Amino acid sequence: MLHMSFGANDIIFMLKGAGVTLAITFWSVAFGTLLGLCFGVVRSEGPWHLSAPLGFFLDIFRSVPLLIQFVLFNAANSMFATNLPVFAIACVVLAIYTASYCTEIVRAGILAVPQTTRRAARSLGLSYFQDLTNIVFPIALKVALPNWISLTLGVMKDTSLVLWIGITELLRASQTIITRTQEPLLVLAIAGAIYFAMSFPLGRLGMWLERKWTAQ
Repeated sequence: MLHMSFGANDIIFMLKGAGVTLAITFWSVAFGTLLGLCFGVVRSEGPWHLSAPLGFFLDIFRSVPLLIQFVLFNAANSMFATNLPVFAIACVVLAIYTASYCTEIVRAGILAVPQTTRRAARSLGLSYFQDLTNIVFPIALKVALPNWISLTLGVMKDTSLVLWIGITELLRASQTIITRTQEPLLVLAIAGAIYFAMSFPLGRLGMWLERKWTAQ
């Protein structure tokens, strides 16, 4: 039987937490994608002495559980007295985490472009930069987009781990309400619905872009 202790103020509190979730996701994915684009070009086009150490460095962030990364970065923030806000720590950790996966997505997209196509572009007088921007990136984008959208949706769900460093995002807001109302099923069902409402438009956008590009 549901209690009336759950009310409109709780919904507002959860929506504020959802706003924090979206903010962390936006900044993390934005900077992580930018870094991943740069690192992906280095990993696919750069010399071995740059590509190999970079790949090893990014492997660390793909291999170590995200929760451990949050705890270690937060501890380092205290030890070295950098005084970064926990929001910034969350964004930095998730941005590097996003970049570590986005790098391989970009790398796979670039390597999917046939070398014959690139040689033809260069034979027509295009510079290396023109080849990348006009030939390689448009083709690679079509290959990389589905994986990038999956990564973004995954990062949005991974923001739930920032509660361990004291950020009140959607899941922590839900847990706070559960502690007071003792209605876990109701609160978590609403939280799940909010996560779905935030994720669904991005998934639909990705499917629409894929259909549009396939039809061309």
